Amino acid sequence: MGTPIGNLKDFSPRAQEALKKADLIAAEDTRVTRKLLNYFDISKPLISYFEYNKKARGKIIIGKILDGKICVLVSDAGMPIISDPGEELVQECAQKSIPIEVVPGPSALTAALAVSGLPSGRFTFEGFLSTNKAVRRRHIDELRTEKRTMIFYEAPHKLAKTLSDLFASFGDRKLTIAREMTKIHEEIIYTTLKDAIDRYKDEKPRGEIALVIEGSKGCEITVEYNMEQAVAFAKNLSAQGYSKSDAAKRASHETKFKRSVIYKALIESI
Repeated sequence: MGTPIGNLKDFSPRAQEALKKADLIAAEDTRVTRKLLNYFDISKPLISYFEYNKKARGKIIIGKILDGKICVLVSDAGMPIISDPGEELVQECAQKSIPIEVVPGPSALTAALAVSGLPSGRFTFEGFLSTNKAVRRRHIDELRTEKRTMIFYEAPHKLAKTLSDLFASFGDRKLTIAREMTKIHEEIIYTTLKDAIDRYKDEKPRGEIALVIEGSKGCEITVEYNMEQAVAFAKNLSAQGYSKSDAAKRASHETKFKRSVIYKALIESI
């Protein structure tokens, strides 16, 4: 069941009714859900269900459902399953032919897309990028030629680094930053990756953030680089946080000069 992403007034009458009928509510953070229940004067048993206890708690929840109890799975904010625990629980219910109903609600994903001003007929949701550098860069690089509008979630303290990584792989693209949606300090920023990088060098954003990025135009422009430009390209990547080895590898892919040659020149130029 979907829960408000900020404004509690977005919680539907049907959702309230579902909670009132529940015998048990499975929540990622019971403290957050308790506030929601208190606001609507609902008192129900809660069980925590999050990434690190989902296997054990999933068995308990399934057992109670098989005993005839009604369980409602909620997210801290937005729809469960969307960058949120619950996928395995739903899969197991489906495998056991346990009836499942969905009570739709607010979602940062669709809310951000709706206000982005970017094509919405086809889009891809990429969630949160990994904190593992290698996995993160591989994920981004795989999307370089993605033509659909792309949507990412990001935490404020990682925004500047993410913008730099996206720019390094995508080049400059149209970007809509949706911050604190439905809350008092909601902010929708229409910008580009490059301008956003400049903006957040000094400005420290707050709150949950959704990034909606223009897809590839589908016609890559071939640029002929000389060796000096290839090394400059690698130096720029290095300045953005890439290791010298990764910067040389990426520059080699872009310019067709050998990675070892670029790496050697990069080291000598520092």
